[in-house]
This record gives sequence, C-alpha cells and structure tokens, in this order.
Amino acid sequence: MKKLSVIVIFFVFMMSCSSTTDITEIYVSQNEVANANGSKDAPFSNISEAIKKANEIKSANTEAKVVINILPGTYRLSEAIKIPASLSGLTIKGAGASEVSIKGSQVLEAKWKTFSNNIFVTDIPAGLDFDQFLVNGKPQILARYPNYDESAQYWQGYAADAISKERVATWANPEGAIFNALHNGRWGGFHFEITGVNDDGTPVLSGGQQNNRGSKPHEEYRMVENVFEELDSAGEWFLDKKRNKLFYWPESISAINDLNLEVSVLKDLIQVVGTLGNPVKDVTISGIKFENTTRTFMEDFEPLLRSDWTIYRGAVVFFEGTENCKVEHSEFTNLGGNVIMASKYNKGLEIKDNYIHDCGASAVSFVGDVSAVRSPALTYREFVPVAEMDTVSGPKGELYPRECLVDNNLIHRIGRVEKQTAGVQIAMAMDITVSRNSIYDVPRAGINIGDGTWGGHILEFNDVFNTVLETSDHGSFNSWGRDRFWHPNRGIMDSLTTANADMPKWDAIKTTIIRNNRFRCDHGWDVDLDDGSSNYHIYNNLMLNSGLKLREGFNRVAENNIMVNNSLHPHVWFVNSEDVFKHNIVQKSYQDVRLSGWGKEMDYNFFPNEESMLKAQIYNRDLHSAFGDPMFKDPASLDFSVAENSPALKIGFKNFPMDQFGVQNAELKKMAKTPEIPVMRDPSEENKKGTLVVAWLRNDLKSVESEQEQSAYGLNTPEGVILLKVWSGSPAVKNNGLKKGDVILEADGKKVKTVKDFFQINVENKTNKLDLVIMRNQSEKKITINTK
Repeated sequence: MKKLSVIVIFFVFMMSCSSTTDITEIYVSQNEVANANGSKDAPFSNISEAIKKANEIKSANTEAKVVINILPGTYRLSEAIKIPASLSGLTIKGAGASEVSIKGSQVLEAKWKTFSNNIFVTDIPAGLDFDQFLVNGKPQILARYPNYDESAQYWQGYAADAISKERVATWANPEGAIFNALHNGRWGGFHFEITGVNDDGTPVLSGGQQNNRGSKPHEEYRMVENVFEELDSAGEWFLDKKRNKLFYWPESISAINDLNLEVSVLKDLIQVVGTLGNPVKDVTISGIKFENTTRTFMEDFEPLLRSDWTIYRGAVVFFEGTENCKVEHSEFTNLGGNVIMASKYNKGLEIKDNYIHDCGASAVSFVGDVSAVRSPALTYREFVPVAEMDTVSGPKGELYPRECLVDNNLIHRIGRVEKQTAGVQIAMAMDITVSRNSIYDVPRAGINIGDGTWGGHILEFNDVFNTVLETSDHGSFNSWGRDRFWHPNRGIMDSLTTANADMPKWDAIKTTIIRNNRFRCDHGWDVDLDDGSSNYHIYNNLMLNSGLKLREGFNRVAENNIMVNNSLHPHVWFVNSEDVFKHNIVQKSYQDVRLSGWGKEMDYNFFPNEESMLKAQIYNRDLHSAFGDPMFKDPASLDFSVAENSPALKIGFKNFPMDQFGVQNAELKKMAKTPEIPVMRDPSEENKKGTLVVAWLRNDLKSVESEQEQSAYGLNTPEGVILLKVWSGSPAVKNNGLKKGDVILEADGKKVKTVKDFFQINVENKTNKLDLVIMRNQSEKKITINTK
C-alpha cells in the first residue's frame, strides 16, 4: 500500500510538471528605456525587437510558449510583423483595443505655406508615397470629382462626366488619376489608373481586374480622384509625387500648423504564414486596434472560380498555412483593403469578439486555392466538357480553409473603396461557421458564399441588414453554385443533371445550414441563392423585407422561416430539383420565374389570403396549406413570434427565438444597430390602393372591384379579372394570348367573378390550356391560352 502511495504521488507530480509549460513574457512599451531586454521593468520600445526576442527563445526551445505583452500606446510599423511556423504558440496581447494601436502610417512633419485662398502646400520627403492622409486621426478626402457626399448612394458622390474628354482637358496632368466605376450591371466595382490621353482626348485606362464578369464601366455611377484640379473643397488633398509636395484644403485654417498629420505607408500589418507540411500553430492576436493601411484595389487580383468575384489575395492580418490560430477582442478601422483573410490551408482559425468598421474592402475572407478544386472553371462562360471532367466528389487537394469560426463580431461600413466585397466572404472552403455577428451598412452582400466547394458551413444567429447599398441583384446573404455541373446554357445543364442526379453534390458534398438569422435587404433579396447554389438547409430565419430567392440549384430545404411582406422567389427550377418548401409563413404569393418543376415538396405553408394559396394549388402544391392572419406578437419591437392561438401553428410552424440575433458581446452590442422595423402591410391589400394584386405566370391580376372599373372596361357587371401587367415571355401571353388590359370573364365555360374564382378553375383544370372569354377593347372575345 505504501509503494502504491509513492507511485500515485510521483504520478501527480509529473502531471503537474507537464501541464505547466513555461511561459515567457515579453513586454513592449512606447517609452524607450536604457538597456531594454523585454522584461516588465525594461520593455522593448518596438514590436520588432519583441519578435526578434521571441525567435531567440523559440530557437533555444521549440516547445516554449511566448507572450508578447503590448503596453498602452501607439506603435507604428516600418514593415509587417511576420510570424512563421517557428513561432508557433506565440501570443501577441495588447492591453486592450482602446489602449493599444498598431498603425501602418507614419507621422508627417509639415511646414504649411499658403498656395491659394483655401489651399496650403508643404514639402514632403523625397520618395514618400501614400494614398491615405489623416488629420488628427480622421481620414481626409483624396481630391475628387464629384465632391464627397455621404448621403449619395454610389461612391459617396457620382457623375456621368467624371472622365469625359471635356473634363480631362481641364487637367494639366491626368496621369495617375484613379477612375472608379460600378460594373455596368452593378455587380461590383472597377478601378482604373489613367496612364495617358488618346488623340481624341479620352483617357487611357489601365486596370479593371476587380470583377470576374467583365463589362464596360457604368455610364452614370462614376467617380474620379487623385486629380489636382479637383481639389476644390474642405478636407481634400493631393500629393504631387514628382515635386514632393502635399496640397491640402483644411476644414479650418486657424491652427493649420498644430495639426497631427499621418500618412499610410504599409498595406499589411501581420502576416502569419506557414505551409501545409509545416503550419503555424496556436498563434493568438488580441486586444489591439489596427489602423491606417494603404488601399489595395490596384494590386493583382485572381478569379474565384466562376463566381462574379476576383480578389486580392492579401489582407491587413493574413493567415496562410495555419492551425488553431485566433484573432479576438480587437478593433480594425481605416484600413485600405481586406481586413482579415484565411488563404489556402487554414484549420481551426477563430475570429471572435472584434469590431471591424470603416475599411476599404472585405472584413473577413476565407479563400482556398484552385488547386484543391476538381475540374475548375474560372470564368462565367467557361465549362469543362463532361468527357474530360473529374467525377470524384470533394476536394482534390488540401489548400483550403476548413473548420474555422467567425463569432460575435460587429462589422459595418466596410467596402468603402472596393464594391465586390462582403462582411464575410467564403470561397473554396469547408465547414466555416459564421455566428452571432452584426453586419450592416455594406455596399454588397453581408455574407457571401462564392461557390459550392465544399459546403458544410453553418450561418446562425447573425443580424444582417442595410446591405446591397451600391450594387444590384444580390441579397443580404448571397451565394452562387456554378460548380462542375453548372453550365451557362440552361438546356445543356438540364440534360447533364437529368442524366446524373448526383452531379450537383460532387462539389457541394456537405449541406450548408442557414438558421436562426435575421436578414433585411431593401435593394435585393433578404436571402439570395443564385445560379446553381445547391445542398442548403434554411430554417428558423426571420426575413424582414425581400424574401427568399432560390435559383436553379438542387436539394434546398427551406422550412419554418418567416418572410415579412414577401415570399418565396423560385427562379428557373429544374424538373428534378428535389427542393422542399414547407412550414413557412409567407405574406405574398410565390414570385415564380420560368419553372420547369415545383420541386419535391411544397406544402403546409401559411399564406396571407386564399388567392395566394390557390395560386400554388393550381400546380398541385400546398394542398394542406392555410391562410389568414399569423398573429405576430409584437412586430413594432421586431418580435415576429406568433401568438399561442395563431392558425400558423396548425400547419406545423414553430416559434423560434427573436432575441438572439447579432453580436452578443456586451460592449459591442451597445454599439450595434438593429434593422429598420418593417411597415406591416394588410395581408389583403398588396398595393397602395388597397387592391389585392396576385402574380400568375409572371402576369399581375386583380379582381374587378368597382363600378368605375366596370365602366372603364365596358363590362356588364363589376365582375371579372383584370390583366394589370403582362410578361412577354409568359406562356399565357405568347401566341396571341392575353394582353395588358384584358378582363377575364369566363374560363373553361365557368363564370369568373374574382381572382379566387379564376385560380379555383385553374386548380380543377388538368390540361395545359385554358379556354377563355375576355373583354378586350370593350368587346368580348374567345381565346385559348397555354398555362405551361
């Protein structure tokens, strides 16, 4: 027994020794001290010395844990901090984001002289180049046309004549000017440098690599900057690189020589880079404010498969070849390009409790390498022939992010320069979790998934709103598929997927889950799954304005969602899509476009009125659905739970939490905004006049409701269904079918008094044609229309 006790004591002793690996603390202070050695009493005066010391410690003992403690102060870097695999286990810990700032800018000493009435000039050191100029910590405006206007929707001010030859002719030296324009389809932005002037007076442009679906620049949404002659308002500045002079129009001239001036000189601040075979492990960065880096929109960009995106593979804090690293409790602001990026191989990266705002490009990006993709295609029109296609499911290589987390971050006002950006961007990655983030005030999508490779992502409890402010045809959440199976020719794609039903899951091997989020988009869809996005499960989401769009893809299940003032937008579905839509509350009829089929199951949904439900039942769908008032508890407080006696509960809808959306970190939550409260529409009134308008085969119908309408259309009684708007591609309109202004009086020999009557007859009709009696130009007419 005594021998056993000795063994136990020895075992406990050994365990205590092995669990307390020595941690070496290194300190950095902005105050210089004599004989600095990195101790608390003699801290280093710059971070580079601390990194050098950490390298020495790790060289002597690779298992050592090193913590670099950054004491309160401002630290300006002369080059980015580089953390290789040999520094695995390193922690860089600031005293707090409000106490410690790491900047990519340097102080500028100026001796201002009057240049004109409002403009001052100073000499600067030869060779100094910068594109961000800050005064008392506030970024100033690079001389531009038109002038900066925060209330303007595009570019904070836009003008069609930004680079007209007449305007260019007024510039003494156009070279070096930057031309910014939206894509012609407003799918992102372009940036060009003017390198000269053609003989006809138009500028020579270099650039435009920032979008993967090229177009000419938008004719109206344009802005030009970095032109001396456009320095014409307070806060603007211009750098004359050839003469080494800085020109500035201050907001006030009373203390022009007492201003604190900074210029950005670095594009990145921390680079954590290893390899697949020798990754950087267990690096933590926390408690730091990162500020003032240069813009990167003219760097080399690369396409992200067949999404609309190209991207600069770089960021202010950059991870590549890493495992189990963290960025937490930090602030990122006034940064010129991408903020945080996980490039190629990254496993277990966590980005938590950060505040990211007022930055030039995307906030958080996960971007794998195309070498990991089987049969990759890189442009919209590119397609690998089936005979040459790799048919093995899943990734080909390992250079992609996986099992990473973006949690509890406040992200807003990003994409201030670049427009093909997102709060969180995911491309060529697997198993990324995006949870409890508040993302708003962004030019494009809040969260974007660029392709189906390889799914497994979880998006939950996020609050994403005030999005798509400067672009078009996107959503607060936006995704594409465009994977191996996808072809831009719908007929070819249809035949391929019909022949091989497993093809859509070759790349989207895991289901992506979107659950318990709140979305609002006023310039697109709340949730937009575009161009082949497949293998999604979408449930328990509150969509406040523009509903859910599902285009083309396969195997999407949407259930138990609430779509305030809107509905499902099924676009271009396949016969065998296998899509499921059930137990949802919608407040409009389905907004369908060019469907070949209605999916695997659409039933047990709750509609605002019988007409909207009957429209779905025409296609033998929603046979067990119901309609009426869902009885939301408190919409004015954004509580869309339904009451205990709500009829929506009878079709299987279940309440989900309404108080867990967005950032939950107490400090960040105090600062976070919430979406605008929707103005609830009367479920029986879908337009401003209080008239129920229902879409059918993309044509707008309404019942005749008054003697005034009876008179206007030459009817015998105030009964019938008016065609308010028609779509030329609708089967009911083609081949001399229905026309705008027609009034349907009879269908299949039965009298039509209301839209409800018309839909009921459609439900009973088992053919693809309808015989109608219509009133056209105040004369009755018999026609036969197609319904498919």
